Amino acid sequence: MAANIYDVIMLFGDSITQAAWTTGGFGAVLTNMYSRKLDVLNRGLAGYNTCWAIPVLEQCLATLQGQQHVPKIRMLVVWFGANDACIKPSPQHVPLPNFIENLKHMVWLVHSPESPYYSPSTKIILVTPPPVNTHQWGGNLASRDPPLALDREFETTRAYAKGVIEAAVVSKVSVVDVWTAIWKAAGEEEVALSKYLSDGLHLTPDGYTVMYEALMQTIQMEHPELHYDNLLYAFPRWDEIDWANPRPSVQKGA
Repeated sequence: MAANIYDVIMLFGDSITQAAWTTGGFGAVLTNMYSRKLDVLNRGLAGYNTCWAIPVLEQCLATLQGQQHVPKIRMLVVWFGANDACIKPSPQHVPLPNFIENLKHMVWLVHSPESPYYSPSTKIILVTPPPVNTHQWGGNLASRDPPLALDREFETTRAYAKGVIEAAVVSKVSVVDVWTAIWKAAGEEEVALSKYLSDGLHLTPDGYTVMYEALMQTIQMEHPELHYDNLLYAFPRWDEIDWANPRPSVQKGA
């Protein structure tokens, strides 16, 4: 008999993902839209790059994949790059080729029959980092005590966004190009990114809205079976319950 719990969408990323449940964040909207259909797990890790994140992903997969009486990951949304794209000597810096390989390895962990976490039914969506507004972010760092030097560059972050797309193409998984979506929304002007980035790096509610809409468009086009409009409730509506004998009718998998 199947477990009486929901399958999940797992969000895996850095601080931009961790903040998905803040006011205006995309995670709260996603949770609302998938209510009673799929649970949304937030596994955002502020400050992490892909090197540090891989061991965490392995632990998450070991807990959730391929075991009975636990939820199954129906969709994995991977959103890294903002920290990997830091410039040297930042300890968060990951060279671009290594970053691409790390993303490919994350996909391998789920989609390779040789992986102990193999789950071919799990859909994976990679998400590019947003642009960085160096005017905002530089001012943020300069205002600290002591002041910090700028540790991110506009064109470097663009290169890492392209790296995410490359990893997705090679790994044959979906990709959401948040970098381009927000850049176009800002009229391709770096100073105008302040509408979408609260401090030059992290997203405002407007930024999260752009991301959410791009994500849902990708799901609708490439994984329509997982769009919330196409999923049934995990448990029946109240008017579908056998009121005289409710337990069997609400016993999932019975």
